[in-house]
Amino acid sequence: MHADRLLVQALRAGPGWTALLVAATLLNAVCALALPAAIGAVTDAVLARDAGRGAGAPLGWLAAALGGVALGTALSRLAEVYCGTAATRELRTRLVTHVLALGVPGTRAFTPGDLASRAVTGAPQAGAVARSVVSAVAGLLMSVGGVVALWLIDWRLVAAVGGAVPIGLLLMRVFVRDASDLVTEYQEAQGEIAARMTDALTGIRTIRAAGTWRLEADRVLAPLPGLSDSGRRLWHAYGRMQGQGRLIVPLAEIAALAVAGRGVLTGRLSAGEMLAAAGYAPMALGLVGQIPLLLALARLRAGARRLAEVLSVPAPGGGDRALPPGPGALVLRGVTVRTPDGPLLDAVDLTVPPGRTVAVVGRSGAGKTTLAAVAGRLLDPDEGRVLLDGVPLRELAPAALRAQVAYAFERPDLQGTTIADAIAYGCPSAPPRAVERAAALARADGFVRLLPAGFDTPVADTPLSGGERQRLGLARAFVRNARLIILDDATSSLDSVTEAQVAAALAEAAATRTRLVVAHRAGTAARADLVLWLDSGRVRALRPHRELWADPDYRAMFEPAPAERA
Repeated sequence: MHADRLLVQALRAGPGWTALLVAATLLNAVCALALPAAIGAVTDAVLARDAGRGAGAPLGWLAAALGGVALGTALSRLAEVYCGTAATRELRTRLVTHVLALGVPGTRAFTPGDLASRAVTGAPQAGAVARSVVSAVAGLLMSVGGVVALWLIDWRLVAAVGGAVPIGLLLMRVFVRDASDLVTEYQEAQGEIAARMTDALTGIRTIRAAGTWRLEADRVLAPLPGLSDSGRRLWHAYGRMQGQGRLIVPLAEIAALAVAGRGVLTGRLSAGEMLAAAGYAPMALGLVGQIPLLLALARLRAGARRLAEVLSVPAPGGGDRALPPGPGALVLRGVTVRTPDGPLLDAVDLTVPPGRTVAVVGRSGAGKTTLAAVAGRLLDPDEGRVLLDGVPLRELAPAALRAQVAYAFERPDLQGTTIADAIAYGCPSAPPRAVERAAALARADGFVRLLPAGFDTPVADTPLSGGERQRLGLARAFVRNARLIILDDATSSLDSVTEAQVAAALAEAAATRTRLVVAHRAGTAARADLVLWLDSGRVRALRPHRELWADPDYRAMFEPAPAERA
């Protein structure tokens, strides 16, 4: 999505408040334009002989202009707050919704810290679009109005200030372009620091245990010099533009006052017209002196650009087909997943027999987790197709797909308010009996019933070990009546006895379901009906564990290294 189109859509977030902002700013601009003329009229009336009789009307116009400026300013400030709030909410909602719709591909393209930075910093900057655009348009109108007013007073005044206008507009254009790039660099450096900080907090126990917190702090703050450099260059450009504007505008105003003073001396202008000219000259050059507005426009463009970069990544689309009745036959045909460093899966052909358990094994980096993600369409392959009971996953309606594919992960995130909510997450219609049965299958009901409120205990108040979290994650997968269950190293924190109990319970209760299990233990592979042996993203074998055990390379994957044995 283009940044400018995103800003246009943000303008529509609060149409009522935007309309009020436009009306209030227009009122302010019209009254501000009338103010110098009213001051000049009052001055001429006071200096005239019949001041006592002729000053009433000009004073009334002056009071009306002052009141209009005050009212317009108050209403515009109020409308700015609500316009910015509505636009920021709209942009953040779109960003968060799109990021969650991207799923795994989104986290591969952008780090969590970077996405958080874009939502926290970029959205409010782009959300100021109504205030910035309306202020810029109002400034332009006032500049045009100031030029027209000077022309009506004396065309020589326009000639006096006219030379500064094209120079100022050129300087503005260069500043906004350069400042937008610098603000983007600044925000990217902020996002990089946020991403590294997020990674460090995730592994804080490892960092403290290793005593490397000072080294990790240096790594997190490594982009700081670039951040500082971008900030210095931005403020240098800001100061240069400020200095140039402060030089051009006063010189043009002095030239206009000199022409007006000459007109008073020659009798061409009155004293009131000279005062009016003194008020209209700064207005005619108003945009040249609006340096903070230009910086706001630069931040606006930079924030919108960073949001549009995320929104331009297409989210995986869904089809509209329903899944016909079937046993859960999973087929991969020529599935390839690439990265800049090489393929994670390379032309994988696989048929998982329905109702069987297939263990996926391989060395680190063999593509096990990628295969698990592709099998349930957490990730779309770059080439090839994945079919469930003969239907390509891309053609299935998302609701139909998620109802029939259940996942459990190595580090499950427990969503929901209570333990029962966490187990039934994504399946809110599950009755309490089904939740309890799923917990029993995962061997989680024992410790859950010991909690103060059992299944109604708040998750946030429950300290859980890694194995307990994994068992709740398994229960969340088992509560669904899915025909395909994918366990991505979901039993790694369980002891061997508990893992065997969970596998036996699952085999008994879900005997008709297809199970794909990413495994690192020989016992897990031995309990499976078949073992899928991955090697560098390719299928090396698909046979029972007992047959593969004769291969020394296969046995070596489960045997400890010599240093570990020692």
